[in-house]
Amino acid sequence: MKFGTADIVVFIAFVVCVITVGLLKSRKEKTSEEYFLAGRGLFWWLIGFSLIAANISTEQFVGMSGNAASHVGLAIASYEWMAAVTLVVVAFGFLPYFLRAGIYTMPEFLEYRYNGTARTIMAVATIFIYMLLLGAVTYSGALTIRTLAGKMDYNVPLLTGSLVIGLIAMVYVASGGLKACAWADLIQGSALILGGAIILVFAFIKLGSATEAAHIVDVNTGALAITPLSDSAGSMERFWELNKVRMNMFLPKTDSVLPWTALLLGLWIPNFYYWGLNQYITQRTLGSASLSQGQRGIVFAAFLKLLIPFVIVVPGIIAFNLYAKDMQLESVGDNAAVISKYLIANPNTQFVEVVQSPGEEMIASWQPNKFMVALYDSEEQMKAVKTQNPFVLPLKQTEYDELSLKEYTVFETDDKSCKSVFPSIVAEIEIYNKQVTDMAKAAGEKTSTEKFIAYKYDTAMAQLLGNVLPQKVGLVGFVLAALLGAVVSSLAAMLNAASTIFTMDIYKKYLHPQASQKSIVLLGRICVVIFTFIAIFLAPKLGDPKISNSIFTIIQESQGLISPGILAVFVFGLIVRKAPAIAGVIGLLTNIVAYSLLKYISMIDKLMEIEVLNFILNNFLNRMAVCFIFCLLVMGIITLMKPLPQPIVFKQQTTIELETSKGAKVVGILIVILTVILYIIFSPIGLAK
Repeated sequence: MKFGTADIVVFIAFVVCVITVGLLKSRKEKTSEEYFLAGRGLFWWLIGFSLIAANISTEQFVGMSGNAASHVGLAIASYEWMAAVTLVVVAFGFLPYFLRAGIYTMPEFLEYRYNGTARTIMAVATIFIYMLLLGAVTYSGALTIRTLAGKMDYNVPLLTGSLVIGLIAMVYVASGGLKACAWADLIQGSALILGGAIILVFAFIKLGSATEAAHIVDVNTGALAITPLSDSAGSMERFWELNKVRMNMFLPKTDSVLPWTALLLGLWIPNFYYWGLNQYITQRTLGSASLSQGQRGIVFAAFLKLLIPFVIVVPGIIAFNLYAKDMQLESVGDNAAVISKYLIANPNTQFVEVVQSPGEEMIASWQPNKFMVALYDSEEQMKAVKTQNPFVLPLKQTEYDELSLKEYTVFETDDKSCKSVFPSIVAEIEIYNKQVTDMAKAAGEKTSTEKFIAYKYDTAMAQLLGNVLPQKVGLVGFVLAALLGAVVSSLAAMLNAASTIFTMDIYKKYLHPQASQKSIVLLGRICVVIFTFIAIFLAPKLGDPKISNSIFTIIQESQGLISPGILAVFVFGLIVRKAPAIAGVIGLLTNIVAYSLLKYISMIDKLMEIEVLNFILNNFLNRMAVCFIFCLLVMGIITLMKPLPQPIVFKQQTTIELETSKGAKVVGILIVILTVILYIIFSPIGLAK
C-alpha cells in the first residue's frame, strides 16, 4: 500500500474542511442552549446526517465489519436494520415527550417524570459508561491507523493514533459545541457513506479477479476452507457461492455473539436505549427547530440505516474471503505472549517450542501445527526478520522473561475458527484446561483466563483499505479521511454529550445552581478537554486480547449495565402515569445489581451446566432481556403497592412548534415494511429459494 501525494492532499484538505466548517458555523455560542443544543435550531437534513455520523464510527467500520468477517456474517446487520424500525418508533413515540419537556439531557427527563435522585443515578452511571465508550471509539480508530501504517512500513503506536483522533475532535467540539458537531457531521456523514460505497465496489472488483478465497463452511463449528475460484464466475456469483451460509440473519440459539433468540427481545433493548435515550444521539434531536423537523430528520436517518450493512457488513465478509491469511498474521502479536504463557504453564506440551533468534530460512521452512516462540534480544532484530507464518510468534527476550501466571490459569479461544486453524493444540489445551479446572475446584479456588485467537477480525476493513483501492490517485486518502471522520464525529458526539451531562446534571444541579451562562459554557469546554485526554489514556489499554477479540462486543456488552434499566424506567414512566418517583430510582438500581449478578453467574461453570441457565445467560443480549423484564416487574409491584394519587401530566415547557409531521409518518411506515422484507429475503426460508 502506498500513500501518494494526491492522498496526502485529499486527506489534509478533508480534515481542514471539517474543522473549518465546524468552527465557522458556531462562532456565536454564548449561552448554554446555543452551546449544548445549537440554539434549538437544527433542521431535518442536518439532524439526519448528524445522527448517522455520530453513530457510525470504527465501532462499525472496524467492529461490525470484523464481526461480519467471522462466522457471524450478515447477521450482525441486525444492529442496523432493527435500528431503522427503532428510529421510527422513537420519532413518533418518544420525541414528542422530550421536546415538550424542553430538556437538555436525558437524565433531566427523569427528574421531570420521577425525581432528582433518578436523574442523578442515570447521569453518574452514563458518565462512567461514556468513559469506556470514549476509549473504545478512540482505540478502534487508532487500530485502523496502525494497521494501515504498517502496510506502508510505518510503525504508528496506538497512543499516537489516539492522540491525533482525540485532538481533532477536541478542537471543534470545545470551540463550537453541538452546532459545530452537526455541521462537521454533514461533511463526515456524507463522506463515510460514499467512502463505504467506494470500498464495496473495489472489494467486489478484487473478488472478481481472485484465484482463490477463504470462506466459512459451517457457522455452527467455524469450519472453513480455501477454495479455488472459477474464471467463468462473476464477482456477485462468487460472493454468493462463497458466503451464502453467512447471509442468514438468524444464527443458532447457541451462538455466543448474536443468537436468533436475541432478535425477539434482547437486541431491541440496546436499540431503543441507544436511539431513544442515549445522550450523544438524542442531543441532536433535542436541538430540533421543531417536532416536525426532528421527526423528518430521524426518519431520514432510519432510511440511511438500511443502506449501512451494504457498505460495512458486506465488505467485511469479502475481506475474509480475500485476506484471511493476513488477518491470521495480524493475530501473531496477540498470540505470542499467550502461547508463551501456555508453554510455561504446561512445559510438556507437544505443540510449542522456543527458538533463540531464528533466521528467515528457518522461519520459512517451519511446519504448521506447532508454534515457534521466536525470541529476540531487541525490537530491531524482530522487525528485521519478516515472517508470513502464523505459527511463528516473535517476542522480545525481556518480555518472555517477565511473563508470569496465576496458579490456576486456563487457556481459551474466543472464536470458532480456532478449532479449524489450530486443531491439535486446541484439543491439547482442552484436556489441560479440564485438569486445571478440576484442581481449582478441589482447592476451592477460581481460575483466571488467557485467550488466543485465530484471526484478528477487527482488521477486516483495514485489509480492504490497504489492498483493494487504486493507489496514488487520492482515493486512499479520501476513504481514510472518511474513516477518520467517522471516528472523529462519534468521538465528538460523545465528548459533547458527556460534557453536557456533567455540566447540566451534576455541576448546575448540585454544585453551582446559580452559575452564569458564561461559566456554564466555559465548564462545558473544559470538560471536553478533560474527557478527550481520558479517551486518549484508555484507548491503548483496550488493545489487550484478554479483554476481547471484538471491540464491537466490548461496547455493546458494557452498556448492559445501564441500558435495560434506563429503557424500563423511561417506558414504564411514559405508559404508567401513576408510577411513583421511588419506582424510577429502584428500577435503575435494580438493573445495575441484576446485570452484574447475572454476569457473575455466567462465569460459574457449575451453574452454567444447568441447561436453562446456560440458554439465558450465555449471551449478553439474553441477560439484557432478563434484566429488562425484571426491572418492569419490580416497578410494577412498587406501583401497585404505592401508586400516585393522580396520574402525571407532561406539561409543555418549550416554545418550539410541536405539530407531528404526517409525511414523515408515512415514510416511516414504508421503512418498517421494507425492513421486514429484508429479513424475509435473508432468512432460511428466503435463502432456500
